[in-house]
Amino acid sequence: MHYITRALFLFFMTFSLISCSEAIKQEELPSFIVLGGAYYTQIVIHDDKGAYPTTNYQRGFAIPVNTPINLLSITSKTITVTLANTSQQLIVKNIEKHTGDDIYHAFNKLFAKKKVNLSKFTPLEINHIESGTVANGMRKEAVIIAIGYPPITETFSQVSNQWVYWTSRFNRFKVNFENGKVSKIVD
Repeated sequence: MHYITRALFLFFMTFSLISCSEAIKQEELPSFIVLGGAYYTQIVIHDDKGAYPTTNYQRGFAIPVNTPINLLSITSKTITVTLANTSQQLIVKNIEKHTGDDIYHAFNKLFAKKKVNLSKFTPLEINHIESGTVANGMRKEAVIIAIGYPPITETFSQVSNQWVYWTSRFNRFKVNFENGKVSKIVD
């Protein structure tokens, strides 16, 4: 029995080491991604116990758009950042089957060197962007900034007039658009 336990332990340890992604070195990164670099969030990101899966569940602590962050590391599946001027870390877990993005595209959607220009939005949109919520009358661009990108597994195109978001693995809500603006939210 002792040998079986030891063999299982070694098997699981080997598997976990193989499945871990190695940190990508600076010279292997695209020029717009700099380790240690300062960036701003481009959407409201939900921190659920130190993690943000790009599946974009609408739960956890909301980190506002334009929050300054510092890039600590990046692998083929994760982006680790700290919220600027704090020691609070956030691990972004790119779930490619739900985003259709590799880690570099995921990074580009979530972080940028410049803040999002909020002056191009209406007062209604700014109010909901700041609270990380969505409401009737918001344009698609404002919805993305306020609650992020919908998973592609149920929203095949952002041209679509219905976007499906997940609050958890088992709970979804739909944002319907008419003439490019939110017309109905169905929970």
